[in-house]
Amino acid sequence: LGTARMSLLAGALGAGSTVHIAQGEYAVSDRPEVMITTILGSCVAACLRDPVAGVGGMNHILLPDRPVAAGAQATLLQFNDMEVLINALIKAGARRERLEAKVFGGASMVSGLSDIGRRNGEFVVDLLAREGIVCLGQSLGGAQARRVQYWPVSGRARQRLVAEAPP
Repeated sequence: LGTARMSLLAGALGAGSTVHIAQGEYAVSDRPEVMITTILGSCVAACLRDPVAGVGGMNHILLPDRPVAAGAQATLLQFNDMEVLINALIKAGARRERLEAKVFGGASMVSGLSDIGRRNGEFVVDLLAREGIVCLGQSLGGAQARRVQYWPVSGRARQRLVAEAPP
């Protein structure tokens, strides 16, 4: 797919570092000063962390709006995006059974078109439940884009709704 993947472990960044991720990307960090941020419309960001290991990360995933015949492939891509983040956290010292999540995004950005945002949100929430990962909070749906900021070590998350563009 050619999308960027990154791991921001000890020593990778300076104090107060902000890392922006785009669609198809993820970031993982064990540095308390690191904040990961993204902007979401119909996409969903899963923010995962292991509070004992002191490591966390965020991804930015989208279920492409493809014909039904390609639905299985699209779901596999989403599943892969979630597994890549989970595996990166485990590689950084997290344990799957201690992971906790916060989920954001899934807005309906264009009235009258398919509700891909709702499907994205449902996919992530269902996958977390199947994997036994506790979801501590979620902000899904609506009609506005969101800017999400996540501090992966502390688990603190902040969302700001993005104002609509003037007509």
